Amino acid sequence: GRYIKAMLPRSGVMRLAVDATLRASAPYQKGRRERAGPESTRKVFVEDSDVRIKKMARKAGALIIFLVDASGSMALNRMNAAKGAAISLLTEAYQTRDKIALIPCQGERTEVLLPPTKSISMAKSRLEAMPCGGGSPLAHGLMQAVRVGTNAQKMGDTGKVVIVCISDGRANIPLYRSEGEEREEKMDKKEMKEEILALCKQIGALSGFSLLCIDTENQFVSTGFAKEMAKSAGGSYHYIPKATQEAVASVAGSAIQTIRNA
Repeated sequence: GRYIKAMLPRSGVMRLAVDATLRASAPYQKGRRERAGPESTRKVFVEDSDVRIKKMARKAGALIIFLVDASGSMALNRMNAAKGAAISLLTEAYQTRDKIALIPCQGERTEVLLPPTKSISMAKSRLEAMPCGGGSPLAHGLMQAVRVGTNAQKMGDTGKVVIVCISDGRANIPLYRSEGEEREEKMDKKEMKEEILALCKQIGALSGFSLLCIDTENQFVSTGFAKEMAKSAGGSYHYIPKATQEAVASVAGSAIQTIRNA
């Protein structure tokens, strides 16, 4: 880590801050020399109360959260591409502190299938059975990704959070329904889109967060909404029809590198 400031030691001295220790002892040198007497050959007198240690900035890694649309006909392809990309990025991340998480969007609400980890074996075992089909609770997925990323940042070992959303943005489960709330008036498609864009805008305003949208639908089916999501978050959009795990890993890896160097 980087030396950011000096501080008083709480227990044993780990890394001595020589500069700060000498500054702390400087005002007392004359008195200490007089007490030591003329026979002392010491030039500098340092006592325990002068000792300062270095506070180091902890090198924080990135957290890459794969938020995958696991509904519809292309669900299995998207999930397999995300799984392969997650394991590929973990394999390459052995020199960094980067972690991977994966959240599938399917059913009424999203659950974190793979919590933040650096473990390849944990990723492989957790991603063995991947749920697919049902509704597309994208709004709840975005909320879950924010919760996972915020909690990781609070732990102190995560700096940047990159949400890699693999979807065309076709949501059909509103947030209130995912959270178990009953309403007389149902949300229409336009309102659900507005809800998702508002969430994307909030993600763009969060410190250290970035949204990367990957649209895997072919051009005849794609709505182009994933591009709007990326724009609302100030993030990036990539159109990769029939995405392979190599393509997803390459795009996500490049985006993380760009964000880290920014």
